[in-house]
Amino acid sequence: MKFISWNVNGLRACMQKGFLDFFREADTDFFCLQETKLQAGQIELDLPGYCQYWDYAEKKGYSGTAVFAKQAPLSVIYGLGQPELDTEGRCITLEYPNFFLVNCYTPNAQDGLKRLDHRMAWDDAYRNHLKALDAQKPVIACADFNVAHEEIDLKNPGPNRGNAGFSDEERAKFTQLLQAGFTDTFRSRNPDVKGVYSWWSYRFNARKNNAGWRIDYFLVSDRLNGQVTDTPIYSEVFGSDHCPVGLLIDLI
Repeated sequence: MKFISWNVNGLRACMQKGFLDFFREADTDFFCLQETKLQAGQIELDLPGYCQYWDYAEKKGYSGTAVFAKQAPLSVIYGLGQPELDTEGRCITLEYPNFFLVNCYTPNAQDGLKRLDHRMAWDDAYRNHLKALDAQKPVIACADFNVAHEEIDLKNPGPNRGNAGFSDEERAKFTQLLQAGFTDTFRSRNPDVKGVYSWWSYRFNARKNNAGWRIDYFLVSDRLNGQVTDTPIYSEVFGSDHCPVGLLIDLI
C-alpha cells in the first residue's frame, strides 16, 4: 500500500502550482493533506476513484486537513474529541479492517512560543488518541508535526534551539509519542542520513540552499515497522513550502 502526506500551505494556491499533476502521477492509495486553508464549498475536486474526507477550521482560510482514499473506511473520526482542540480542522482518523489511518496538522507553537501551552495540550491529547487506537489495531499516522525531533532533522540546529519547532518542550513530547509505541519510519530506515528535509522557509533562498527542516513524518505502530518497504521524501516536488512525504508498506 502507498500513502502520501503533504502540507500544501493552501490547496487553492497549490492547485495553480501543479498539485493535480503530482496527485495523478503518484497514483497512491491514500493522499493526506494538511493546511488546506479551505471552508466547505470553496473547492470542488474531481478525483475519480477516490473518497474525500475534509476537516475544516472554523476560522476562514486557516489550517484544515483532508484525506483522499481509494477504499472507503469502516468509520471516520474528526478531531480528538476535545472541543477546545477541535475547532481548527486538524485531525481525521479513518478506520479500516486491519489498521487506522490518522492524518494530522499539529499546531505551531508560534514565535516566542506564545502558543506553547496549547501545543502541549494538543500533543498530549494526540498521543492519547493514537494509544487508544493502537490498543484496538495498528496505526499509520502522518502529519506535519511542526517539530524537528533531533539535530539531524534540520540544517541549523544551534541557532534554532528553543525556537518554535525545535524547543526542548516540543521535542520531548515527540519523544514521548515514539516511546508510546510508534516508529518514525524515515529515521528508522535512514538513521544517519543528513540533509533530507520536508520544509524550507520562503526566506533567504532556504530551499535553494537546502536549509530545511524535516517536520513531516509517517509514524507506524512499532509492530508494523517490519512491514515498511520505503519512506520516500519527494523533495523535487514544488507547489508549497513543504514537499510531500511517503510511505510504502505491506499490510497483511
